[in-house]
Amino acid sequence: MENRVVITGLGIYSCLGLTLPEVTRSLYEGRSGIGLDPCRKEAGYRSMLTGLLPRPDLKGRLDRRQRLCLSEQGQYAYLATSDALTHAGLTADYLAAHEVGILYGNDSCAQATMTGIDLLREKRDTALIGSGNIFQSMTSTVTMNLSTIFNLRGINFTVSGACASGSHAIGLGYLLIRQGLQERIVCGGAEEVNLYSVSNFDALGAFSVRESDPAGASRPFDRQRDGLVPSGGAATVILESYASAQRRGVPILGEIIGYGFSSNGEHISVPNVEGPVRSLRMALRDAGVAIDEIGYINAHATSTPIGDLNEARALHTVFGQARPWVTSTKSQTGHEMWMAGASEIVYSLLMMQNDFIAPNLNFAEPDEASAHLRIPAERVDTRFDLFLSNSFGFGGTNSTLIVKKHQN
Repeated sequence: MENRVVITGLGIYSCLGLTLPEVTRSLYEGRSGIGLDPCRKEAGYRSMLTGLLPRPDLKGRLDRRQRLCLSEQGQYAYLATSDALTHAGLTADYLAAHEVGILYGNDSCAQATMTGIDLLREKRDTALIGSGNIFQSMTSTVTMNLSTIFNLRGINFTVSGACASGSHAIGLGYLLIRQGLQERIVCGGAEEVNLYSVSNFDALGAFSVRESDPAGASRPFDRQRDGLVPSGGAATVILESYASAQRRGVPILGEIIGYGFSSNGEHISVPNVEGPVRSLRMALRDAGVAIDEIGYINAHATSTPIGDLNEARALHTVFGQARPWVTSTKSQTGHEMWMAGASEIVYSLLMMQNDFIAPNLNFAEPDEASAHLRIPAERVDTRFDLFLSNSFGFGGTNSTLIVKKHQN
């Protein structure tokens, strides 16, 4: 007998806000978190557009050794996870007495790697790199740090699936709990927002250069889109078996009922249509729901010309005339990279709980594919009980999650 998998805690550290109420308000008001970082232009970037969020100060919350080992994205993930554990009612005493796992999406650690290499080149002495650099620079930096800080003793590894990392982390957590191998897992995704983090993306010409209008730069599905805007932070979702949540007597925020995945098997950076279609259909089969039951789709759409075009084609192929509401919250946040698949579950849950759909900002003119979709440029005040979230990444990795409002 398979276990039901529910969500009992959320935490977020985002350019839309650092708490759930702040983020909910930003989504409701259609506020953009995108701005300019002049240091990027000085460093040779084509575009200085980015999501803006403050670097946390963890003195007083973590000891010196813990701070020394924690990367930038690890700092964001620590705060998001601390809030999510509190939200779920998982205290330090509970974590010490029960097995809780962690699966977190992360696919690069640019700043710590650069810092270590620069010190070696300058000093020519590995001892001067410092003992904390290794724990900041490994791709598994988030899970190795958070598992020790929070005393997590269940499943423990990092999911590296490009921009689908956070979504795959949640999907894998769902599968493990459903199969009875774990009862509670901390899942999420994190992305650093420093000068080094996305320079190679800028080198590909992937970013919008609409610097005169930062809030108007991220334009998912709009005909005039000219590239994505990088962003980051961290988002944490506490997954738990329904039986565990009932025993603990905690509120249930939503239930994961479907997970789909696929690989395009073609170009390393150009997405196709067939791969996402298979991921979408797999999630719908797993959930056992019809296309007309999906009330809202949080699309991957990053504001790139080919990516948005092919996702719109995939969505129309699968959903046809059902035409659920479709938006990309990246119009407000930019592309949060490895974090996005997790943060967009948080954003969608907040909207479902509060009966609205945030606007797809800057959607002024559809193209030939997005014209088939039901994309609102303004907020929609509506109730929906079932949503789907897409996340796709380089190498053709695709992930689709379906979440429903909990009904006792």
